[in-house]
Amino acid sequence: MEAVLKNALVYTSNAARPWADTLVVDGSRIAFVGKESDWDRRDPIAEIDMEGRMILPGLIDSHTHPTRVAKSQWHVRLPWTHDLAEILRFIREFGDEHPKEEMPFLYFEYYPSTLFGDGRPTKELLDSAISDRPVLCQDHSEHSHWVNSRMLELLEVTKDTPDPMPGLEMFARDEHGQPTGHVLENAHQHFLQTMYDSLGWCPPEEITAENILPVLRFMSEYGVTALFEALTDDEDTLRALSELEADGKLHLYYEGSQRFRTLDDLPAAVAKAQELQSTYGSGRIRTRTLKLFLDGTNENGNSALLEPWSNDPAGQNLGEIQMEAAELTECLLLCNSSDLDLHIHMVGDRAFRTACDAVEAARARTAATGEPWRTQVTFAHCELVDPQDMARPAELDIIVNWTTHWSGGYFGEESKNYLGEARWNRMYEFNAIAEHGAALTFSSDVVTNYELHRASPFFGMQVAQSRIDPEFPLDTQKHADGVRPNGTSRLTLERMLNGYTIAGARQLRIDDRVGSLEVGKVANFVVLPENVFGLGSAELRTMKPSAVFFEGETVVGSL
Repeated sequence: MEAVLKNALVYTSNAARPWADTLVVDGSRIAFVGKESDWDRRDPIAEIDMEGRMILPGLIDSHTHPTRVAKSQWHVRLPWTHDLAEILRFIREFGDEHPKEEMPFLYFEYYPSTLFGDGRPTKELLDSAISDRPVLCQDHSEHSHWVNSRMLELLEVTKDTPDPMPGLEMFARDEHGQPTGHVLENAHQHFLQTMYDSLGWCPPEEITAENILPVLRFMSEYGVTALFEALTDDEDTLRALSELEADGKLHLYYEGSQRFRTLDDLPAAVAKAQELQSTYGSGRIRTRTLKLFLDGTNENGNSALLEPWSNDPAGQNLGEIQMEAAELTECLLLCNSSDLDLHIHMVGDRAFRTACDAVEAARARTAATGEPWRTQVTFAHCELVDPQDMARPAELDIIVNWTTHWSGGYFGEESKNYLGEARWNRMYEFNAIAEHGAALTFSSDVVTNYELHRASPFFGMQVAQSRIDPEFPLDTQKHADGVRPNGTSRLTLERMLNGYTIAGARQLRIDDRVGSLEVGKVANFVVLPENVFGLGSAELRTMKPSAVFFEGETVVGSL
């Protein structure tokens, strides 16, 4: 593309010059951004009157899961209800309509995290709906599952089966050690192949260019020109992306990641990341980030906390943590010597402090030896942070990533059972972290087709700006206007736009070429029909770009 886009409202994400009215594109690069009167028209070039439309840098989703979304197409959507009898009736009727010969394994999503109150799901309850084949129901937090007896039998999980990660990735058990049918995190995934072998069947989950393209296309339609996949556990994904790139259909930059669980298995993850980068790495595809789950979730009561659960009579349960600071420090040092970045899942305040302590110790050790610090560390989620630790990400150059569409009532009030009122009310507080100088990046973290529509950055921005979820509002009898406490933690649109652009580019290490509209950078930009700063918070989620440009070419819409 070669054109002068004039009479536009250009938000540059360049702190030195945040606004302009003219953008000049020369091929794949930006040739000028500023006032039209300052543009030197030396060569004839097409001029397009934008008539006041808004231009933003290409948006960046800094934590999401396109592979899992693509794999979820065969899942069955449950009716959204807190009536357990209605859910069981739906499951029973679905099973009657689709016999096991047609669907040997049924995967339902989602049931509310608060469905069982203070109790937990049991296999016997699910057996009452379907018992002739394996059944799995995923809860709304996406970190807990409910399975029937037949599934446990085919998984070959018994009282003697060790949990993959005790306390975090595990099977809930009764007083005799027998699995109850409640599964935390993805413990079942370690045994799925055993079940599939017994069934002589596998779900339609192969990743191809054809089935991942619609997910990527959706993200492009909402202005996403780069993303970080927070777990690349399938090489088929990279193979499919390479095919799309070769066919000229990959219209975003992709950063993948490899998971590790302990220091012992980190070397294998490092080697795998390096192998994938060597095999598939290109100008648009990279895999040079490692992923660690440091704790669980607040909704399941396995986040790592500084103070005990509010509902623990003994006052001793601090939740679960995957590793302490000493081990994490060694992991960071290995990441640094391998020149790989680290992305850490954490939700509890003890996990946050432990990770900060580890980064501080690792950086001090490299400084003492004269080794340069290479690893970029990103903390994902950070739902509960002690006020004393708000300044530490800025001090330690840690990036903090938040999933904006979680800012309202998406997860309900289940975590209040463990955190209590006071801690629940100060969850999702990121303004103080940013005001101390840390970089905030933003994301969708969508994992199934069920919630793909919430991957629109504009949907997320509306929720974070208002603290009200338009689809899952909190009880207005308890919370004025359905606003998720604390209302003062609302994020400004300017802060979010910067997080979705230049800060996101920094997390993906592409800020030298994208993330802001500056001369010499790649022409990745989004055209909006109107000024988002002029929209009410209830209108933002309906925003959809009229055009999206990637490397100077139109990939969505038109001018």
